[in-house]
Amino acid sequence: MEELVLYWFSQPGPFVIFISIFLSVFISVFGIIPSVFLTASNITFFGFETGIFISYIGECAGAGISFLLYRKGIQYVKKNIPANSKYLNKLMQSKGKEAFLLIISLRLFPFMPSGLINLAASLSQISLLHFTLASALGKIPAMLLEGYSVKEVLSWEAKGKIILLTAASFILIIYWLIKRKRKQV
Repeated sequence: MEELVLYWFSQPGPFVIFISIFLSVFISVFGIIPSVFLTASNITFFGFETGIFISYIGECAGAGISFLLYRKGIQYVKKNIPANSKYLNKLMQSKGKEAFLLIISLRLFPFMPSGLINLAASLSQISLLHFTLASALGKIPAMLLEGYSVKEVLSWEAKGKIILLTAASFILIIYWLIKRKRKQV
């Protein structure tokens, strides 16, 4: 699959942009695949500014399509979906301005899985228009942070090594905290 994606990206023309946006939508719908790899590909093939812009458009489109699919597909099992985050639970029970601001806030967390935000929002009372607008606003700083981090890691200079070390440390700490909490229960 990776070779096929790299082959598509090596082809000239605007078709590659549509492939990237389609892959962003695919990643968003499945909700568990990290988009950072596609962002890295976009930055590598299109340059920093264009790559970030394509990733941003793809992630916004993916969020909107995921929201619609989740809302249509799982609205009937709403009561059976547990959320382990108090913020996600609050989002599921919110509407209007509160839901709008919660989506923006959750999008600002760099390690908050986008799929969980899409799922929780689809179970809330927010409209597609407000969800899309809140997601687009919240994704701007997150996309810039992700893009800058990817760029620095790809260049593999001191900043890139620090970012990678920090991310790895963060993941290990979270893993340790979860494991510790499970032992206590």
